[in-house]
Amino acid sequence: MTFAREGAAVAVVGRNPAQAQRVAAEIEAAGGSALAVQADVTRAGDVESMVRAVMKRWGTIDILVNGVGGWVKLAPVTEIPEDEWDRVITLNLKSAFLCIRAVAKVMIEQKKGRIINIGSQSGSAPNLVTDSNLPYAAGKGALLVLTRHLAKQLGPYGITVNAVSPGTTLTERVKKVWDAETVAKKAAINPLKCLVEPQDSADAVLFLASDEGRHVTGVNLNVNAGIQ
Repeated sequence: MTFAREGAAVAVVGRNPAQAQRVAAEIEAAGGSALAVQADVTRAGDVESMVRAVMKRWGTIDILVNGVGGWVKLAPVTEIPEDEWDRVITLNLKSAFLCIRAVAKVMIEQKKGRIINIGSQSGSAPNLVTDSNLPYAAGKGALLVLTRHLAKQLGPYGITVNAVSPGTTLTERVKKVWDAETVAKKAAINPLKCLVEPQDSADAVLFLASDEGRHVTGVNLNVNAGIQ
């Protein structure tokens, strides 16, 4: 909704078509332009189909936000199965690679574009990482390296590549799982004594995609209430 309010046409991509349609409908109900696309972005064929659908609708792709992430199961390193490691790395890293590879072809031809990868505090602050989410942290850490590398590779084509790494965020899911006491304890760890709201990360992404961020590339913008 943040991008739609600024006048952007938004492609809502997800494996669940009903959820994608719901978000797209909300955008259009608010006067925006949206397209729901069913795709599993860990599959190259789905990603290519997604790009074709967006190009057919609007004829351009100016901004790519890679927001896929998560882990499957909490476990110490000695108990992480190989297939689980592969699954989490694919979800957090390969998905971004596939989307960037496909969309960069369009942006290179246009000689402009903005790519924003959604990282994580876990990928940029090893001292905060426990072995329970090691594959996730490794995937998000590698995503930051990918971001810096591609900023140099794609910069000559007028394409910026950046990352936004949220800290612990008060999403709807977190609000359901944590009570007020837990939220207060988590917030107390941060220098700003608060937790990040989803809108905070959305605003950071918007800045990097806007004209104000046109000369910012290769950076990781931490949105984490100051924790190091």
